[in-house]
Amino acid sequence: MPITTTDLEKIVNSGLTTAVKKSEINFGQLYIDVELKNLVSTILFLKTNEKCRFRQLIDITAVDYLGKDKRFKLIYLLLSHENNLRTVINIFIEDKVLVPSINKIYPSANWMEREVFDMYGISFKDHPDLRRILTDYGFKGHPLRKDFPLTGHTEVRYSESKKKVIYENVKLDQEYRSFDSESPWEGTKYIKSEIEKK
Repeated sequence: MPITTTDLEKIVNSGLTTAVKKSEINFGQLYIDVELKNLVSTILFLKTNEKCRFRQLIDITAVDYLGKDKRFKLIYLLLSHENNLRTVINIFIEDKVLVPSINKIYPSANWMEREVFDMYGISFKDHPDLRRILTDYGFKGHPLRKDFPLTGHTEVRYSESKKKVIYENVKLDQEYRSFDSESPWEGTKYIKSEIEKK
């Protein structure tokens, strides 16, 4: 018999008493915060427990909180077809921390972990083939990190003279400008200073 989200929260909190830091129900889904060391045990519990039955990994993604001690939040989204329930597992980690791969639990995690590695630079321990998947192998940096420049480091174009695709450093034709976003009715900073002088 299918269980409700409230039942699921009780099962998770009683089965994973020390692993779960926080659990709450939002928008009909259970959100669970766990420490990195409890990631594998939490996911194994959710998949193998006869009442939970989270047998499908929907996605793995991350969020960059540049400037915080724990810079990244790793997010695992799981689905239980039998119960028609979804759960979200959140883990906060520092930069350059090895995350245990869940590829042996969910084989589909292979590509998802590679995407997170490529876009954020988060490495997964014991991953069978951790290499770039969305960018070129010689690509510098990780595009979804907040410290990655919006223009990128290099640009790719086809060279007519060389008859091949080439990489060049990004050249901006226009200098960077700092825009004043104050209300036009109040006047910008340089106009205010001119008025004060008069």
